[in-house]
Amino acid sequence: MTIHGPADGWVVAPDGRKFWGRAGAAGLLVVDERDRVLLQHRVEWSHFGGTWGIPGGARQFDESAVDGALRESAEEAAVPPEALRLVFTSVVDLDVWTYTTVVARATRAFEPVISDGESEALTWVPWHEVDSLPLHPGFAATWPRLGRTLREPLHLVVDAANVVGSRPDGWWRDRAGATDRLASSLGRLAETGVRASDFGRPGDEVETWWPEVTLVVEGKATAAQEPPLASRLDLRRAEADGDQAIVDHVRALGGAPSGPGPLVTVVTADRGLASRVEALGARVVGPRILLESLDGLGA
Repeated sequence: MTIHGPADGWVVAPDGRKFWGRAGAAGLLVVDERDRVLLQHRVEWSHFGGTWGIPGGARQFDESAVDGALRESAEEAAVPPEALRLVFTSVVDLDVWTYTTVVARATRAFEPVISDGESEALTWVPWHEVDSLPLHPGFAATWPRLGRTLREPLHLVVDAANVVGSRPDGWWRDRAGATDRLASSLGRLAETGVRASDFGRPGDEVETWWPEVTLVVEGKATAAQEPPLASRLDLRRAEADGDQAIVDHVRALGGAPSGPGPLVTVVTADRGLASRVEALGARVVGPRILLESLDGLGA
């Protein structure tokens, strides 16, 4: 095992099991547009050598799990971070040690390159063939859940009028401007990620979601600016009734709170709208939770 820094080293659990990474470890699970999973065939001398898993390794003490997974996958497989669209993180917490899987979709084609001595091979494996390989025990235990969750991404649908109107900050003097400010903050939040405990499905073992966000506007707020093309934020202008536009969008997404299908969470305090979207399988959270998340972004 190559030593890179002070966090590289074994952690020994009370039952004698050993885990690499004194600050924990992280790995990248990336799926391309052809539904293939990037896997690493580990060299025989490595821990669980000869098995297949995902690129990853020890985190450094001053490093986030996402940064660690991106660094390790770049070092081991030449994965370009700019070619990834993050989806969620999932954490295995053993008290003495944690492993974070960072799950992403590839936004463009790239070929992995073996760039250190820890890989026998790197290859894109069709989704349905992953289970047929001799998998690293840790990856084998989590792959069914990770794969299922990847097919059930989070869509956040925001009732702009209700959220903007929940704060008496003078929004009524410039509805479009207030909506622009909300849209800008939502775009940043979608890139930063949201706490799964606030917006996700209970019990899905996800820590952070990077959702696709739809902001539904009506009336004077339809004069709001269009988000940047590369943004995770979609601005939908209701032709008449904003509530109906939200219901129609939730129906089109086809999600359900217990799966399968995307997880759809609607942000609104409107009880009538909440009942309508819940009947379609969506979850509902109030504006306060969203606004606290936006406030947490800082300046």
